[in-house]
Amino acid sequence: MADNRHPVFFYDLGSPYAYLAAERVNGLFAEAAGEPPEWQPILLGALFKRFGRDSWANGPDRAAGMREVERRASAHGLPPVKWPEPFPGNTLVAMRAATYAKQIGRAPSFSLAAFRQAFAAGRDLTEPDNVLLAAAAAEMHPRAVLSAVERDSVKRQLRETTERAGEMGVRGVPSVVIGERVFWGDDRLEEAAALS
Repeated sequence: MADNRHPVFFYDLGSPYAYLAAERVNGLFAEAAGEPPEWQPILLGALFKRFGRDSWANGPDRAAGMREVERRASAHGLPPVKWPEPFPGNTLVAMRAATYAKQIGRAPSFSLAAFRQAFAAGRDLTEPDNVLLAAAAAEMHPRAVLSAVERDSVKRQLRETTERAGEMGVRGVPSVVIGERVFWGDDRLEEAAALS
């Protein structure tokens, strides 16, 4: 990860709130600070385990949360949300692909394409073909992606980055970290950008 003061945007491709943030984060930070944040994929499931939490989508607030995501997408001028089935799904392979995309300088383009596959097109990112559609949109070769998601170095990097994020105080996604401050939630992006 970059220097301590450069903003870092932490996300998991399975999070609809991270999708909402991903669609806005570069523009907000470019306008406020002249450059976008660093994009850092992490495993939300590992953070849940670390902090003894679970997704709102697995609880009694699921329907209300889905309606809120749909409301925010509309307010931000995004396409109507199409929910993938299953939701939430297992994004491990997709997150390994995002880690590989970061290694080759394509994290934002791949991740935006994957978020759109999931929440604008309703495609399940547990299916490798849907991950490869996102990779193609980011000009990543399918064979290279399929090879990368099995590579020990990619698996290790994703685990280690997630552990470091937890140590920094990241408890969920989307989160932006600037120095010692953690801004957790789609609704805190503007506040984080103003301080960048």
